[in-house]
Amino acid sequence: MNQGLAISATGLIKNFGGRRVVDGIDIAVPRGVIYGVLGPNGAGKTTTLRMLLGIIEPDGGSRTLLGHDRPREASDQIGYLPEERGLYPAMKAKDAIAFLGALRGLDLKTGRKRAVTLLEAAGLGHAVDTKIRKLSKGMAQLVQLLGSVVHQPELLVLDEPFSGLDPVNQERLEALILAERDRGATILFSTHVMAHAERLCDRLAIIAGGKRRFEGTVNEARGTLPMRAHYIPHHDGDGIAALLPADAARDSDGWRFTVPEEGIETLLVKLIDAGFGISGLSIERPGLHDAFVRIVGADALEQAA
Repeated sequence: MNQGLAISATGLIKNFGGRRVVDGIDIAVPRGVIYGVLGPNGAGKTTTLRMLLGIIEPDGGSRTLLGHDRPREASDQIGYLPEERGLYPAMKAKDAIAFLGALRGLDLKTGRKRAVTLLEAAGLGHAVDTKIRKLSKGMAQLVQLLGSVVHQPELLVLDEPFSGLDPVNQERLEALILAERDRGATILFSTHVMAHAERLCDRLAIIAGGKRRFEGTVNEARGTLPMRAHYIPHHDGDGIAALLPADAARDSDGWRFTVPEEGIETLLVKLIDAGFGISGLSIERPGLHDAFVRIVGADALEQAA
């Protein structure tokens, strides 16, 4: 992993029509990582990405992109997949990829050659000479993504890249993102779907209402919630509830409760000594989705709905 930061932003602010949509966001993206910007719809994710790229100017704060205070000076080193997709429908897939590479300074001959290799690696070798209008929506979206990496950028920025993709193309996209990271690129992507972030992200930021609510690793986000236990006794009966934590609740075959801060060992000894025994026990770590809901808060999710 390269040392230093690919992106650094402090106190980013953006107002639209008298409404503050980004309110003092800080972001630090190390080089060579996959970094997710997570948040509900309307959280300010797209606006933040566009400010980082220099597509729009912030009303306050500062940012540095690949060492440049003016992000557009680094444009040839960046691959960008915007939320709004669009390719020329009459172009063949390989030509569309080469064209997007040419916009970043790559010559067309090299672009076409790389396009064929990329399409084949993505499982789309059969579509090399197919016109965009004849591709499915998911395949066209992958072609546009390949066009954002054909010039082998240092930084790849993807705005809601999984939106509208079927499960097969989602897997292809995840594989491509991992391959770009392994090549040495830094990947920054926004999403409101936790499953992709949980599988891919080295680090992430969670934003809601234009503010950053969390920054860290997936495990650190999950660590904001306590672990849960599912306990099945050998013998159930009166008195077991008094031994279990206050939030213990019955389910079909046992009890579920929050693991005590001091650990579960002392509790298990009490249950065994009282004659209830242990028929089954599992400790369940909370998922990123649960942590996201806790960090963002129900109010922010309702406002985004």
